[in-house]
Amino acid sequence: MKKIVRVTTIADSLKSLLKGQLRFINQYYEVIGVSSEGDALKDVRDNEGIRTEVVEMKRTITPINDLKAVYRLYKILKKEQPHIVHTHTPKAGVIGMLAAKLAGIKHRFHTVAGMPLLVATGPKRILLNYAEKLTYKCATKVFPNSFGLKDIILKEKFTTKKKLDVIGKGSSNGIDIDHFNNTMLKETDLNELRQKLHIDKQFVYTYVGRLVTDKGINELVAAFDIISKKHNAKLILVGWRESELDPLLPETEKALKQNQHIIEVGYQSDVRPYFAIADVLVFPSYREGFPNVVLQAGAMQVPSIVTNINGCNEIIKEGENGLIIPVKDVDALIASMEHIIKNQDIHQMMRTKSRQIIVDNYKHTYIWDELLKEYQASK
Repeated sequence: MKKIVRVTTIADSLKSLLKGQLRFINQYYEVIGVSSEGDALKDVRDNEGIRTEVVEMKRTITPINDLKAVYRLYKILKKEQPHIVHTHTPKAGVIGMLAAKLAGIKHRFHTVAGMPLLVATGPKRILLNYAEKLTYKCATKVFPNSFGLKDIILKEKFTTKKKLDVIGKGSSNGIDIDHFNNTMLKETDLNELRQKLHIDKQFVYTYVGRLVTDKGINELVAAFDIISKKHNAKLILVGWRESELDPLLPETEKALKQNQHIIEVGYQSDVRPYFAIADVLVFPSYREGFPNVVLQAGAMQVPSIVTNINGCNEIIKEGENGLIIPVKDVDALIASMEHIIKNQDIHQMMRTKSRQIIVDNYKHTYIWDELLKEYQASK
């Protein structure tokens, strides 16, 4: 059986980003997962039924460690001789594609799921641009996970059009619509969660993701701080901090401490209950590839307020399953949050449409089948 090596920077990405997909592909090829060491690697072996290898990679810029990682992966690839090497995440992309080219692997695929470089400036931007171009130069095919991202890659002249292809209608892995389904949850459990969070009849805005500047948390907290003084509402923040990489503003931290209507619940292994008690997802990110959280919310019948960036503006149809606002615009965020809380008929209509749009376009098995076709076409 031919081998496919799938590479991500950290083990959690193998576990969550590609959940279910690795097991599916493993029916047709022998799949080997590669990432940095992490507890999630055991879960990947158990849940996906694949072999794993460790190559230590840092998400930050570390030239010496990166060269060591290239050599370590090169050795693995020379030994395994896979039919395809397929990388995800920026650091794994440049390391994986370079190692695969040096090892003489014929088919070298890279999925682009967001670009940190888009918000970088100065020397860092120049370096990240070079790394991106190197990744694409070493790859034989590049899969942007949204059509907007494909346009950005072409605009930036990172590679040629013939190397680019979007799998299905976008997304790296689609969404398990059976798992993200309100009918899977018990109302008694949801009522317990509401009581725990002191939610009675308040309108609930929810955010799910990393609590960092790049995700628009400063704008979200500033907007809700004003909303909460005028409306009976709560804001639930589901996610973890990355204070060293991307800290929040001091005034944001102050509001988080002082506003009792903002509830931080930290990282949650199962986000479905937090969608189930939400009225709307607010996701004011600065940049995305194809955001899973917006897919998840939609599947749970929760409309979204998103920024006008690639991925988000492909999932959300303005006025149908959510609202689209400019990036970094607190006033527009306030206006859209107020529009939904004041117009319950519009909100209910969006709820009704949200799940069907996701089911029709982003079911995970559809994405898997389309990716399998790409693999099988690689002779």
